[in-house]
Amino acid sequence: DAMILEGLVTTLNPDGGVNLAPQGPLVSGDLTRFTFRPFATSTTYANLKRARCGVFHVVDDVLLIARFALGDDRPLPRMRPAVIVPGQVLVDCCRWYEFSIDNIDESGERPVFEAQVVHAERIRDSLGFNRARNAVIEATILATRLHLTGRDAVQTELKRLRPLVEKTGGPVEHEAFEFVSRYVESWTPSQMD
Repeated sequence: DAMILEGLVTTLNPDGGVNLAPQGPLVSGDLTRFTFRPFATSTTYANLKRARCGVFHVVDDVLLIARFALGDDRPLPRMRPAVIVPGQVLVDCCRWYEFSIDNIDESGERPVFEAQVVHAERIRDSLGFNRARNAVIEATILATRLHLTGRDAVQTELKRLRPLVEKTGGPVEHEAFEFVSRYVESWTPSQMD
């Protein structure tokens, strides 16, 4: 009864600064266990391995997800201290889950961090399902894989997704889709994921 849930994770850097990154952990049906699979080259990986804790956020701001997925990571959104773990909570999120890592398996292609939720809170309801928001999330994920698929394949998919945003999106979804489109247009093969 597990599924992947897209969201944002905050972890603390060695200097105490905050790293904010999109993550899609595998979550248990009761949302008490998360399985993270960050890339071994990522700051999230290094922070989780060192600190063994973090905060996972359910958000409905697709522009925030797109920005942080594609490297436009300043300024950081407003945050406040977490309740149980050393970390930071996004002030504007729907729900958050503080977690501690209880197992790390680095024997496979990607490291696997098993986490137990130690505290959770709800700030507000999510706006709900929207085809434009889903299209922006999909476009963002495609843009993070440009180094694997190339620009032409991603632009073909963006053309397919654009009408969903144009027909069903609001200003934030339109801005987010244009942000992703500009990123894809300006991408060069020398850029790293």
